[in-house]
Amino acid sequence: MDSLMNSAGKAQKPLRELLKEYDIPVGIFPRDATNYDFNVETKKLTVHIPEMCEVTYKDASIVRFNSTVTGHLEKGKLDEIEGMKTKVMFLFLTVSVILCEQTEIHFTAGLRRTRPRAAYEVFRDGIGIDKF
Repeated sequence: MDSLMNSAGKAQKPLRELLKEYDIPVGIFPRDATNYDFNVETKKLTVHIPEMCEVTYKDASIVRFNSTVTGHLEKGKLDEIEGMKTKVMFLFLTVSVILCEQTEIHFTAGLRRTRPRAAYEVFRDGIGIDKF
C-alpha cells in the first residue's frame, strides 16, 4: 500500500481507502481528487481537487466540485458539505448531505434525491469548468 502525505506532511492512507472504511462509494469524488486532510477526532474531511470540475455518473446525474470540498464524515454519511453541487432539473443546487445505503445514495440539495449507489462506485474523470 502506498502512503500519501497530507497537507501537514503526515502519512495517510489513499482517499479511496478512507471512503471505503466509512462506507462511502469511492467514485463519489473525481479520479484526480487524491489529496485530502482528515481529522479523526472532529471527523472533518477536506478533499483537494486540482481544478473545479463536473462529473457525469453512470446514472446520468451530474455533480460539480469546487477545488476544495469539506464535510463531516461518518459511517455511510457525509454532511455539512461545502464545495459540491448537483444538477436538479436545470439548476445546480448545493449538496449539503450525502447518505449512503446498501443499494442507494441520497443527495440532499434543497430537496432529497435518491440515486443508485452503483453509479458512484467507479472513479470518473472530472471535466474542467469555468465557474462553480
